[in-house]
Amino acid sequence: MKLYIKNMVCDRCKMAVSQILTQLNIEVQQMELGEVTIKLDLDENIQSTLAKQLENIGFELLDDKRKKIVEKIKNVVIEMVHQSDADVDKITPSFLISERVGRDYKYLSTLFSEVEGKTIEQYLIFQKIEKVKELLIYDELTLSQIADQLHYSSVQHLSNQFKKVTGLTPSRFKELQNHKRKAIDAI
Repeated sequence: MKLYIKNMVCDRCKMAVSQILTQLNIEVQQMELGEVTIKLDLDENIQSTLAKQLENIGFELLDDKRKKIVEKIKNVVIEMVHQSDADVDKITPSFLISERVGRDYKYLSTLFSEVEGKTIEQYLIFQKIEKVKELLIYDELTLSQIADQLHYSSVQHLSNQFKKVTGLTPSRFKELQNHKRKAIDAI
């Protein structure tokens, strides 16, 4: 049986979900971002308890097919931006999303917009901007290196997109004492 869990977007999230599943004696076969394969089907009482415990720590057990697909899309985008590897870097986002979710991109794009009220591209941009904020705060890379790492065509393109989303230039953001980043699952 597969469980789809909203807001499960990082390794710490996987650890938290794993702890809950262990406490409920639910045997896990495989765990990915937003998706857990368990050995046996859950009865209503256990599923209800699981849903409540997940909600208590900011997750949501999904049962709507459309929401499950949207959550898969979000997890692919988050993985692309925040945990990117060399192989993924060479593939266009639309192709990767379509391949990982197993559906036509046009269908996925329409569904995502209907459910989320924004496009996949907008969601991708917001994720990239949050990653830029993170990298600016760490102050280990130049803006040029950040632009390269996140596959922007130029520093100017990154700066324009950053200002459009945040209202600040990257350098102004860096100057501010109170860096306001959003949690990945709040985007």
